[in-house]
Amino acid sequence: MFVRMRRVCTTALLLFGLLLPTGKAVHAQTRVSIELVLAVDTSLSVNDLEFALQMHGIAEAFRSREVMDLIVSGRGVAVTIMQWAGWVREEHSVPWRLLRDRASILSFAAEVSAAKRQGVGYMTAVGTAIGAALHELQTNDYAGELLKIDLSGDGYSNAGPELIPLRNHADTLGVTINGLAILTDFDDLDDYFRAQVVVGPGAFVIEAADYDAFAHAMKLKLLRELAPQISQLEETASPVQAARLSNPAVPTAFTVLPRP
Repeated sequence: MFVRMRRVCTTALLLFGLLLPTGKAVHAQTRVSIELVLAVDTSLSVNDLEFALQMHGIAEAFRSREVMDLIVSGRGVAVTIMQWAGWVREEHSVPWRLLRDRASILSFAAEVSAAKRQGVGYMTAVGTAIGAALHELQTNDYAGELLKIDLSGDGYSNAGPELIPLRNHADTLGVTINGLAILTDFDDLDDYFRAQVVVGPGAFVIEAADYDAFAHAMKLKLLRELAPQISQLEETASPVQAARLSNPAVPTAFTVLPRP
């Protein structure tokens, strides 16, 4: 019990910025075109079938020829999948993976298909998801020309930190947040995502009418996020890398559970 509490406290200190590393050693990082955090909603409003449809949809999107072609056309994509609700876990559904060829993409898709649902509470803490995703982008082993968070969800934030400070912090770091709004419970959720969640150069929201439409919406979303014509409109890596090296703390608390 003491060890678990110590790990929780250490994680909390890290996320408040008190134990943040001084910066990444650039020479030790792998350069990629894009670093992408896929943040998947697993709150109470998402039943097990709907969770399975989300994971299946993500896997199928990455298996599509069009998405594969975009990934292999550049320096590669570093991607991780994070489940979120009232909090997130330090151990993600699928940890950071480097996708550069057909084999690595298919391997990632297989991991996504096999991923189990995690216990991360019942609330809808969108700010928690954004804060945890920013932390992941700051502390991985990759140096992306572009940093992106792909957040999907079916409801308004009803717990966790305020969205606007975290959204503004993401913008300061040069991180683009895109949204996939699932309109099963709220038919205006896409407007909420546009006003409160998405930010950054080229940021956008894709709507899915329901979970059956999620796979198609995710494919469209990835095609837009990975397309060179979109990337050319976005900022270069230099200010983003400068911000990462200074390692500013996320200004609001969010909760990450340590590995069991």
